[in-house]
Amino acid sequence: MTEPMPADRYATLNDATPGATSPSPWTTEAVDALFALPLMDLIQRAQQVLRAHFTPNAIQRSTLLSVKTGGCSEDCAYCSQAARYDTGLRREPLRPLSEVLEAARAAKAQGASRFCMGAAWRGPKERDLAQVLDMIRAVKALGLETCATLGLLADGQAEQLRAAGLDYYNHNLDTAEEYYDQVVGTHTQAQRMDTLLKARAAGMKICCGGIIGMGETRRVRAALLAQLAGMTPPPESVPINHLVTIPGTPLAETPPLDAFEFVRTIACARIVLPTSWVRLSAGRQSMSDELQALCFLAGANSIFYGDRLLTADNAERSRDDALFARLGLYGI
Repeated sequence: MTEPMPADRYATLNDATPGATSPSPWTTEAVDALFALPLMDLIQRAQQVLRAHFTPNAIQRSTLLSVKTGGCSEDCAYCSQAARYDTGLRREPLRPLSEVLEAARAAKAQGASRFCMGAAWRGPKERDLAQVLDMIRAVKALGLETCATLGLLADGQAEQLRAAGLDYYNHNLDTAEEYYDQVVGTHTQAQRMDTLLKARAAGMKICCGGIIGMGETRRVRAALLAQLAGMTPPPESVPINHLVTIPGTPLAETPPLDAFEFVRTIACARIVLPTSWVRLSAGRQSMSDELQALCFLAGANSIFYGDRLLTADNAERSRDDALFARLGLYGI
């Protein structure tokens, strides 16, 4: 079990600190009240917020590649890459630069505007970071936005990533502070927040969201969104992941979340994070076209595009292209 975050944790982070939390009208109670609205009213409000801040029907597309797979020392209860769980995943070293560039070129040719690189570490060692920096420079040179998820950052590493051309750093809060130790025991949510602060201070944009359907209550989902809305500034990208249950992990037998509750979460994220890209992320491969359409109506305007996420399957590109055509959506 992790130690609870001190009550004054955020009191030391003032508005001048990029990524700090600030007083927000979106308390847990306020977000919980949003969740309780009739679904049609909630969706209508979310769609109005989307149209006030973004071009309607435009969906940002990112492609995600695992550049180092498996063998992670952490105990995140949902993760196929944790070394302590027997998930059947083969551990792989850092990919060579040529493979990463090949994948990035293919992603750009297929319409992705952002290329995300993920590595299964607690945090990068300097010898590994040097190789990742080469990847970032090479992908950036292709004209793609760059994003990386590398775990907890040590002092000075965020500055190196930014200097190499990294646009976004992804580090999800996963779930609300009050539920965090039910999911992760080897590090705290406060440590995640510290990494986000380092990325912000180095001048990077933030990609930060959570995983829905890990056995948490609606109030916990509301608390997570309130935390994200309270960051100064809020994350530019907010991935909302639906738990993909992985055999061998502690959450393997978690009952599926009600589909309408997931749609409510998307709508609430759009309302409390009006200027953020809300990304329909993990779990899409098992969603019907109708459910995805409802999520887009509820304010999602970004997806991971490609047949694979880090280790889980994703909706096929051809299926996405067909769905976009049916709905009148277009990728950016």
